[in-house]
Amino acid sequence: MSKTLTREEAWELLKEYNKEPFHLQHGETVEGVMRYFAKELGYGDDAEFWAVVGLLHDLDFEKYPEEHCIKCQEIMKALDLDEKLIHAVASHGYGICCDVEPVHEMEKVLFATDELTGLIGAAALMRPSKSVQDMELKSLKKKFKDKSFAAGCDRDTIRRGAEQLGWELDTLLEKTLAAMKTFYQ
Repeated sequence: MSKTLTREEAWELLKEYNKEPFHLQHGETVEGVMRYFAKELGYGDDAEFWAVVGLLHDLDFEKYPEEHCIKCQEIMKALDLDEKLIHAVASHGYGICCDVEPVHEMEKVLFATDELTGLIGAAALMRPSKSVQDMELKSLKKKFKDKSFAAGCDRDTIRRGAEQLGWELDTLLEKTLAAMKTFYQ
């Protein structure tokens, strides 16, 4: 029978395949955003599952960047992890590096917020406070429109994520910023 992971087990698994502090912090950031959205969207009973999906979403990225979202499926299947977890983790690479489509609202949130958390984090570092706490939507929108700022954060993926959720882009930006303000410096 397939199994799910506790947060502690997921963290140990992430650290087994990721050593770079940036990648570990990104996992924790997406974990926090996913936990926030689970509660915000009425899935509070599943908040820990959403969080574990967020924590593990880039499980294979550091060691296997050319097989991102492919290798993680192999790793998790070998550990006999829950198929729901495997599908959710892989789905954030849909149309980018794999063909696992985000179906559940949770998977769509992951797809939409993964790149966006990086953009928000980079924007925070540019602020005098070095924090998201005093960042306003207007400032974030300005950074989003500046294609040379945090150029590695794919704006088209963020837009597609908002569309998958049926949200306006501003709604996604605002909600993700609000999520990060609950735990991110």
